Parts: sequence; structure tokens; C-alpha cells
Amino acid sequence: MIVGLPGEQRAGEQRVALLPETAADLVKAGFQILVAQGAGWGALVDDAAYVQAGAVVTSREDVLGRAAILLWVQPGDADLSSLERGQVGIGFLDPLRQASRLAAAAATGAIWLALELVPRTTKAQCADALSAMATLAGYKAVLLAANHLPRVFPLLMTAAGTLLPARVFVLGAGVAGLQAIATARRLGARVSAYDVRPQVREQVASVGGRFVELPLAAAAGEGGYARAMDETYYQRQRELLAEVLQASEVVITTAQVPDGPAPLLLTRAMMEAMPKGSVVVDLAANQGGNCEDVQPDQVVMVGATTLIGAGNLPGTVPAHASQMLGRNMQAILSFLAPRGELIMDDDVIQAMAVTRDGAVVHPGVTQRLQEAYGTGLDQEERP
Repeated sequence: MIVGLPGEQRAGEQRVALLPETAADLVKAGFQILVAQGAGWGALVDDAAYVQAGAVVTSREDVLGRAAILLWVQPGDADLSSLERGQVGIGFLDPLRQASRLAAAAATGAIWLALELVPRTTKAQCADALSAMATLAGYKAVLLAANHLPRVFPLLMTAAGTLLPARVFVLGAGVAGLQAIATARRLGARVSAYDVRPQVREQVASVGGRFVELPLAAAAGEGGYARAMDETYYQRQRELLAEVLQASEVVITTAQVPDGPAPLLLTRAMMEAMPKGSVVVDLAANQGGNCEDVQPDQVVMVGATTLIGAGNLPGTVPAHASQMLGRNMQAILSFLAPRGELIMDDDVIQAMAVTRDGAVVHPGVTQRLQEAYGTGLDQEERP
């Protein structure tokens, strides 16, 4: 079975889906690995390292033409149309927000598996790329905040006086939020957190945070995610959060839902009421943002508060991000082709499948297409 690494074409994407150390393990397991020239440069890996690991370095066109399975981090539109019937593409596809792209990809007859759709099961933990990248995003968010905050994070008792610790508030205690709490605590900050799922209280405490209680109904959804709520709920939530924000110098927002825009948690007025020099890092910026006025990959001022729209934070640490993604890919390949042939009826693979046999097969993506284009359009007529 030939596995291909065509490399990333998206501007600014430095990660690679497979590092040489993981490629070597796959070669030992019987896979043939083809790597496009220069595919690993953004992650500080040269072609010689792949050759030493037993992979074959060749042209991108050769990789796309010969590989049965192709691994991407974020395939672009051209990548989605580059495969042929029977080939398998794996990567972050944002399937529930970009359904039209996947309708076009289905027309090629290729099979596409979305990393976002890895099920939250014990078996699939080793393949959970979303959680792996969220860990890095939470870590980097705190470093960004510390860099922009005009104060230090830890308590310092010096001959020149005592410096009080920074007060950090984390909104959302999923994987990214918990890593943000732990990182801020290691830097010496006083950290509190809130989540609509009260069952995460013990997890917040376990990494050194104080769980903030708000008199709101729980909003836990399937698979460990928070579920989307109506605007009345979010309006009440913002009213209750306003007081907490006035006592916080750093806020990190992480709230996202898997199939829609991120909820608005912080208004312009709320950020303007924070202490002067405060910093807000919005990890949901690419999904519309938790904060009013946020712009992905941009730093803007909201009154005296610095608002950072965090875009691809895992991509800013491509060495470790690629290491983690490679292990996730290795696990997925163990489910997809355990004996050198495709096994599409594995439960993890079935959950990840978006396109197959010339059609969109994921019900969530199909629903988005029906909502956008109606039920009267044949697959090939859709954009």
C-alpha cells in the first residue's frame, strides 16, 4: 500500500502530516511512503531525513499519481480536485462549514476522510487530531497573552516591591481551555475558568484553576462538546460574565461548536470595561469568533484592551504539531489499511468518511448541502 505526502499548498501552513520518525514506523509495517520534495521544510525536516527513514522523495505530481492514500494537514481546493476514483485523502476538511467544497470533491470519486470527524471513543483517542492541535493552541494562547500584557504573570516579591500575579480567566474548559489553564498556572497567574458543562469542574481544579459558577442551565452536547444554545441564553450568559471580566486582566476564549459559528461571548462594551491594558485571546476567531470585532490573525484595540484573533496557532509550532499529527495519521492508517488493503467498514473510518463512490456520505454534510441548494439538485449539479 502506497501512502503519499504531497505537502501543503496553503499560504502560511508550516505543518506536515508525517515526520520521518513516523514514516519509518510505517515502512516497517509494510507501507511504501512517497514524499514530495520539500514537503517537510516548514516543520524543519529536509528530504534527506525522509530518505533515511526509508521513504522515497519524488515530485509532487508523482506522489499524487501513485499513492493510494494521501495525507494532508489542510488540503486546499486544488487538492480536493486532484484525486481520482479510489484514492483516499485525509486531512482537516472543516466538513460541516464548507460542505460545498466537499460536494465538488465527491464528484471525482475519491474517498475523503475528515480529521474533525474522528469519534470521541476510547478506541479512537490515538487518532484524535483535533484534541492534539487544541492542546498546542491552548499553550500558545497563553504565551501570546503574556507577550502582550503590560504586566508579568507571576507573583514577585522584590526589593522594589511586590508584584501581584496576573488574573487570567478562561472561557471554555475543553482540551484547549484546560491546557491554557495549566500553562497560565505554570507561569504563576491566578486562573479561573467557566464552562457550560458543569462536569468539567474537577478537571479545571486538577490543572490549578478555580471554577466560576454562573446560574445557567448546563449545555453539554454529544461527544463531550458543548451544544449550541439560543440567543436568549447567550445574552444572559454575557450579562453574568461582565462582572467576572471586570476583575480579569487576561481572557482566553475557546468556545466552539462543531457544526456552526462560534457563540458570541464578549461584546465590545464588555471588553472596554476590563482593566486598562487587558488582553483577550480568541481561539475561535476562524469560526466567527467569541468576541465582537475579532479578526483572524489580527491584533486590534477595543478601548484599552488588546484583542488577538488567534488563527492557526498549532501551525506556529510546526515541529511538535507535525509530530502529533503524524502519530494521529499512523493510528488512522492502522484502522484503514491494517493488512495492506482498504478496510472501509471500521467504525472509526466510517465516522470520518465524508465522500465515497462519487457522493457525499456524511449525513451532516448532506444536510448542509440540502439547506444551501435544496433537495432537487443532483450531486453533480451542486457547486
